[in-house]
Amino acid sequence: MSSTPSPGPDPSTSPGALRRSIEQASRPALEQLARLPVWLPFLVLLLLMVGGGFLGGPVGWTLVGMALAFILWLLYLSWPRLTTVERLMRLVVLLLFAVVTVVQLLPRG
Repeated sequence: MSSTPSPGPDPSTSPGALRRSIEQASRPALEQLARLPVWLPFLVLLLLMVGGGFLGGPVGWTLVGMALAFILWLLYLSWPRLTTVERLMRLVVLLLFAVVTVVQLLPRG
């Protein structure tokens, strides 16, 4: 009698498969970012935050939300390679962006 081995777990559903697919999809954008001057992405984030803070309302929320989404994306991609201190610093920045985003949603008096 021959026994056929049971199929192993589907590699496309493994926990690392989602990360790998996101990393692969992000590669072209990251390569474009790497070609930019180092100060430019920081300046764009700063302008989004400051502009969102001054404008307020739906436009301000959108600007700050875009900055928050960018930071979340970079944090997700870099998380496995970061030290504990680096993770903590990035989470603090993320929290700051989240607080500013929520403040933008509140009605102004």
